[in-house]
Amino acid sequence: MIEIHPKEIKGSWDQGYVLDVHTISSTMIGYNEFGHPEFDTVRSPLGELVYRLKYRGDRGAIPSIVEAITGFMKTSGINPDVVVPMPPSKLQRTFQPVIEVGTELAKALGITFNATSLKKSKSTPQMKDVGDFSARVATLEATFLSDRDLEGRSVLLLDDLFQSGATMNVAARTLKRQGLVKSVCALALTRTRN
Repeated sequence: MIEIHPKEIKGSWDQGYVLDVHTISSTMIGYNEFGHPEFDTVRSPLGELVYRLKYRGDRGAIPSIVEAITGFMKTSGINPDVVVPMPPSKLQRTFQPVIEVGTELAKALGITFNATSLKKSKSTPQMKDVGDFSARVATLEATFLSDRDLEGRSVLLLDDLFQSGATMNVAARTLKRQGLVKSVCALALTRTRN
């Protein structure tokens, strides 16, 4: 199993964790033939797996990611009865990494996977392109919808990258207010260094 460095995250959820940083360092090394900057990036072991899955389409990374999650869950007292992925921000991807990981995680845990009860009602810009935390929350506030199929359930809300937490905060509030879930545990695989 890969080494991870979990960190508790605070928000509108009952429990929240991020398993590791995404990158350890990133140094600009010059420009490519198109004039775009190039970087020498060192990722955490989990960050490398997430990168391979998300940007290289390497589904072979999924078992190791799931193993890292389940190993952490065994020691942290997280006991959900349903895995809910964060709705994707890029719908044009040929596959959705968080949905892929969530599906396999739910199988490994022997619990339900539900990718339909938490939805985005409209597209938004990627949150990394929106100013500060309050601007992100304002952009997202009317975006999420939750039906009541998860009413009374303990939800593991899964995402791949945690930056400010604005998206997960709004999603968790939506699950509680509209979906009437019993509890939300937010779990992000990796986080930005800032």
